[in-house]
Amino acid sequence: MCGQKRRKPSRRKIDSKAVGSHGGTVHGWIILDKPLGLGSTQAVAAVKRNLREAGYGKVKVGHGGTLDPLATGVLPIAIDEATKLCGRMLDASKVYDFTIKFGEETAGLDAEGEVVATSDIRPTMEQITKVVPTFTGTIEQIPPAYSAIKVDGKRAYDRARAGEAIEIAARQVTIYALSVSEPVREATMNEVTLSAHVSKGTYIRSLARDISHALGTVGHVTMLRRAKAGPFTLDQAISLDKLNEIGKGAPAKDIILPLEAGLVDIPALDLSPDAAKAIQQGRVLTGVATKDGLYWARDAEMRALALVEQIDGELKTVRGFNL
Repeated sequence: MCGQKRRKPSRRKIDSKAVGSHGGTVHGWIILDKPLGLGSTQAVAAVKRNLREAGYGKVKVGHGGTLDPLATGVLPIAIDEATKLCGRMLDASKVYDFTIKFGEETAGLDAEGEVVATSDIRPTMEQITKVVPTFTGTIEQIPPAYSAIKVDGKRAYDRARAGEAIEIAARQVTIYALSVSEPVREATMNEVTLSAHVSKGTYIRSLARDISHALGTVGHVTMLRRAKAGPFTLDQAISLDKLNEIGKGAPAKDIILPLEAGLVDIPALDLSPDAAKAIQQGRVLTGVATKDGLYWARDAEMRALALVEQIDGELKTVRGFNL
């Protein structure tokens, strides 16, 4: 049991140059503005290659949420100790900009799939602006047949590519916000671009399909760009060319964000030396005067020690960091 004086939780700004490193390793985030045609696994491989060429040796690398090759935008890539936060990033909400082209529905609900349905109906902007709000809140949607969801032990896209007729159960997702991002005043619309803030598990392709059906027509996604993933935005994202500069000798601190950048959406909790030592040992603390909830604990040197949670007067470690 360990007590300490009350310390106010803080939301101080993270210094993007304070990249923690030791022993030839680096801990933090590379936020890639993933280009069209590059898969998430390929993006992770590119990060590994550049870090290896820069002399960092073998490091753990993982991503915080898959982006299809036909999608672009924010792809958080975690390095070493930051990989312990990948699960949290996968659970985070996302923001997407996407364009629906009306008149054709494809098998994959995107620009590459085979056309499976057509319609001559084109909605008006007035009809679109009336339908869009009905898709906010908690809704049910059926994921695309071409998705990574497992059906009887096999990926849905493997079954779909093999020509199997598959049924995927509807699931609940949350659409926090949905709006027309490029309003125009044409009589009828061949396409429209929307912006959506969504929960984990939401398929934008399914959302586009369902919006099209609600408008009495069919459609598919021709553009999909992720603008935000958890706390990370396009403002922090770098191009693939910028990433490749690491392997050519560019300072990592100019490209890699610190581990704490993935925690800025929750308050920091400053710990006394004794409390910090106890947390590092995985002990449960009592007497920490703070509200129940999730925090990231740090020591007097501002180092991230652990993701912690206060419940009924007990502060427990959720995930420890070895920095």
